[in-house]
Amino acid sequence: MEASFWHQKWERGEIGFHESETNPMLAEHFKELNLTKGSRIFLPLCGKTRDAAWLLARGYRVAGAELSELAINGLFKELGLEPEISKVGKLVRYHAEDIDIFAGDIFAVSAECLGPINAIYDRAALVALPACVRRHYTSHLMNITGAAPQLLITYEYDPLLMDGPPFSVNEDEVKQHYAAAYRLQFVGSKDVAGGLKGKVMSTETAWLLQKKIG
Repeated sequence: MEASFWHQKWERGEIGFHESETNPMLAEHFKELNLTKGSRIFLPLCGKTRDAAWLLARGYRVAGAELSELAINGLFKELGLEPEISKVGKLVRYHAEDIDIFAGDIFAVSAECLGPINAIYDRAALVALPACVRRHYTSHLMNITGAAPQLLITYEYDPLLMDGPPFSVNEDEVKQHYAAAYRLQFVGSKDVAGGLKGKVMSTETAWLLQKKIG
């Protein structure tokens, strides 16, 4: 899945994956990460998510990575913030108080440019990537964040009935990617109202990932 695929989605306004409200799984389960106010949360492939506003309003700092500068501009506009824009290697950094979004390929994001991360909130990244890319992505994500604790949201459905994204990622695959580094805890699931994309029955699941000690 090339970068042009996502750029075209944003240019055409084909953003059915964008949620106009805060994700209920975030609101319900974020507290289980047990973070202090001021903690910095990384949102990979964040788009113009409303979840950023939810986190900022509760005293957290936000970092994100997003391919589309159109999406990033939309995010700052909705937040009512005027970002400072600067070049960081192959990336473009959009900065305002308590928020940094890096525009470009997430695989160009390094631990050095990202800075310290206290937790990851992945609602839209793992499920957006095809199977051939997901192992590379999860390894990279752990590398640049020091395997920070994570609230992960996945979807599960019959992939024969619909092509992703979002892709179906089941429990076995979550374990394949993360069980070596994290203790995995299932924290909740619900049926997607009306089906995913209005097409197929799907379950949305929240996972809490805590780094193994030793």
